Amino acid sequence: MDINPKNILMIKGHSAGIGDILRSSASWRALKNRYPDAKLNLLFLTNHPNYPSEKLISKHHLLDSFYTINKQYFNEVKNFIKALKEADKVIKQVNPDFIIDFEPYGLETTIVSMIGRFKYGIKTIGINEVFPRGLLYSFYAPSIKSFKKKHKIDILNYTDRDFVVLDKLGIKRNDIQIEIKETPQATTFREKIKKELNLDDNVLIVNIGCGTPDAIPKRPDFKIYQEIIYYVYSKYGLTPVLIGAEFEKEVNQNFIKEYLKNYNHPIYDIAGRTDILESVGAINLGKMVISSDSGPYHIAVALGKPTLALTHPNIFTTTLGLFVEL
Repeated sequence: MDINPKNILMIKGHSAGIGDILRSSASWRALKNRYPDAKLNLLFLTNHPNYPSEKLISKHHLLDSFYTINKQYFNEVKNFIKALKEADKVIKQVNPDFIIDFEPYGLETTIVSMIGRFKYGIKTIGINEVFPRGLLYSFYAPSIKSFKKKHKIDILNYTDRDFVVLDKLGIKRNDIQIEIKETPQATTFREKIKKELNLDDNVLIVNIGCGTPDAIPKRPDFKIYQEIIYYVYSKYGLTPVLIGAEFEKEVNQNFIKEYLKNYNHPIYDIAGRTDILESVGAINLGKMVISSDSGPYHIAVALGKPTLALTHPNIFTTTLGLFVEL
């Protein structure tokens, strides 16, 4: 494909979860590596408008602009025209010379790309997951099944998923990782809390991830957290700081109360003191991060922090083995 885009509109329509959308940053970096002078603009079709991930991603250092459209509009007769108008408005505002539809399924993102292609003559690329879907784009990549077979992949994770369409452009993931940087707001918070708690650089950030019903089944027993936190404190001298949302503060406080019955050293809780942007600064405060499988875990990975994910009570032995090796 002989293209050299300068202004790319990327369309996503998957989960609004912080981790899910942040994992797309690997594909953004891959595009920047291929087209270093190109602007990257993201249009996110979401079933959950105003989800916290929107604010986080809107400030991502790899994106030049960020837009959202309520995905449900495309599936409602009364709002379908509104969806088309909003998509048209975004395309005119961005004025891209290339549109990438990352989604293999559904017609919502395809419809947006078709507005760009047929109304404004913009080159588009999508995934021919089911024939003749690919014919609706200027160019198309083969199906996910074909991609997995070509690259000998058994299970396609969310990060690799974005490289299905990019494969048509000859862009491979290789060892590209997800990434995020502190905003000035995040840096200010990190410096403020570090001074307030009189912390040095030896901090262990702990995200229990206990606030939502779906997180509870994924969470190990608190005793596991206790053992690991003390192990890290005694072996590496890292002072534990618990993070979380406002509604997680009570659980954090109960955890600390139980923890101090067994161990006697400083442990802090800053749950409820950060918004989504400031949470990046809080996580970046840590030399190491322990987290359940939730948004803060993915932020920690994107920051390049040594991170331990606790996802099930049965991993206690494996976890200790990992720390012994460290």
